[in-house]
Amino acid sequence: MKRMNYIKVSCLLAIIFITGCQTSEPVSSQFPKIAIAGIGIESSTFSPAQTEEEAFHASTGSDVFQMYSFLHQDSSLRNRAEWIPTLRGHALPGGIVTREAYESLVSKTLKMLRENGPYDGLFFDIHGAMSVVGLEDPEGDMIERIREVVGPDVLISTSMDLHGNVSQRLATYSDLITCYRMAPHEDAVESDRRAVTNLLERLESGKGKPAFKAWIPVPILLPGEKTSTRIEPGKGLYAKVDPVTRQDGVIDAAIWIGYAWADEPRNHAVVMVTGDDREQVVSSAEMLANEFWKVRNEFEFVAPTATLEESLAMALTSDSKPFIISDMGDNPTAGGAGDVTWTLQQILERPEFKDESGPQLIYASIPGPDLVAKAVDAGEGQTVTGMVGAMVDDRYAGPISLTGTVTAIRTGDIHAETEVVVRVGSVHVIVTKKRKPYHHESDFTNLGLDPRSADIVVVKIGYLVPELYDMRGGWVMALTPGGVDQDLERLPYKHIKRPMFPLDKDMEDPDLSAQLME
Repeated sequence: MKRMNYIKVSCLLAIIFITGCQTSEPVSSQFPKIAIAGIGIESSTFSPAQTEEEAFHASTGSDVFQMYSFLHQDSSLRNRAEWIPTLRGHALPGGIVTREAYESLVSKTLKMLRENGPYDGLFFDIHGAMSVVGLEDPEGDMIERIREVVGPDVLISTSMDLHGNVSQRLATYSDLITCYRMAPHEDAVESDRRAVTNLLERLESGKGKPAFKAWIPVPILLPGEKTSTRIEPGKGLYAKVDPVTRQDGVIDAAIWIGYAWADEPRNHAVVMVTGDDREQVVSSAEMLANEFWKVRNEFEFVAPTATLEESLAMALTSDSKPFIISDMGDNPTAGGAGDVTWTLQQILERPEFKDESGPQLIYASIPGPDLVAKAVDAGEGQTVTGMVGAMVDDRYAGPISLTGTVTAIRTGDIHAETEVVVRVGSVHVIVTKKRKPYHHESDFTNLGLDPRSADIVVVKIGYLVPELYDMRGGWVMALTPGGVDQDLERLPYKHIKRPMFPLDKDMEDPDLSAQLME
């Protein structure tokens, strides 16, 4: 039996208000019933790491609301619907997800959806670059299985990272779809809010599903470090998105750069536009896709790049402090294992850093549960020796036996669990029980480190997130090895669709005609 039509209820309330008529029975104030679900991760198939279920730190039920500032108890959006949060999990980028972890998370989601239906809408919050052992299109698989549970009439609004991948299956089963428009992702919350607002407005107005969804695969595969919206051509390309959404007959528009470090047919750029005016939807999508293709040769790294040796030479001679070096190849926020020791090994072998009076360098970070345990036992101020790194990715360098003075110990971090700072010569090495990215100034100051006064800060990252970007004196991105190697031509792709720019530089112009999804 169908749920009460809340649109008719709203109209009845309006009639009562306008005419001033009385009713002897209270009018139901039933709102649309909307579920929330999604699991998100960027996972590199070029990393030997595997991601287990615990890495997703999944929230269920009312705890899911804590992930969305715009859905707090008294917010206007919260009070426009009856919300049914099921399961929402978000993992640090990493290696391919085990099939057991994926099936467990999806099964829990589907069980909760079955128990609490029926629904009018569903907010599907994902990243879009998850790889799963033995599964070619995880997000497409998940949304198809969700659709089987909630039914064909439920309005699904999908929110994604612009580094996600939109397969034809994901585009088909999503009714509304959007993604970030900024890299770094300073608009992540705004994008999720847009996905929810679009969903509510379509339900409240009675317009429901958009009449047209234009999907255009664009054969471009580029790393995020070359497509930042801080600089051209990414800045100008993404500036064209919002004006499209303001046209009559268009609901939303999006450009996905895609994810470069997974070897699957869906890994490429995509443009999508949704709306009720066929001509506007199709022409807008084709315009954005052609603009993207037009500027493909203009994308460059967002900062200077160099070998690690060259990067250290620049940093040692620079008067701009702190000089930040991005250790890009093992960036855990792009899918690297986070425990490649190659860069740290090179630094510790340099004569400049052998003495405490040498240039002050902070290295963030390297997992080393062996050293962490010994440091915790010994305490601050003591000298410890322990093994660090290369427990997962030892392809480029092996584990390091690190000997130094413990200057800080901190417990309770959601990712690292326990963090230790060990001083080796003039290098402060942050060693963690489990891998952790270091993006905020407080990540350092909580450990008694002052990154602003350091000569050099080496961070496992690609482009700098806002706090590090604002802190930098100098900055170079080091072309280091790892599971998210920035030299895509060195990666052994076997399953992506070819030809693909820039791997096939002389490819002919592709057909960028819009495909309308049913």
